[in-house]
Amino acid sequence: MRYSELAGKEIIDIDQGIRLGVVSESDVIIDTETGRVESILVPYRQGLFQRKELRIPWRGIRKIGVDLMVVDLATAEEPATPVRWVLR
Repeated sequence: MRYSELAGKEIIDIDQGIRLGVVSESDVIIDTETGRVESILVPYRQGLFQRKELRIPWRGIRKIGVDLMVVDLATAEEPATPVRWVLR
């Protein structure tokens, strides 16, 4: 599956049914050696000005549909340090 096919899909938690965000607002962590997606970083707000991220591993993605992606938040974790890479 290509990133362009994922872009624009809403991310929904399977247990609570809450909307976490949209894939185009999220970052995708890819293993550069294999080309496989390792996880998705979903931004969320904690408080008024604080922005945090949840890391949802690929095994936590339960279903990818036409308009949305269903994930299991039980597999999610907060990364200790923000992950940022610039590809040139």
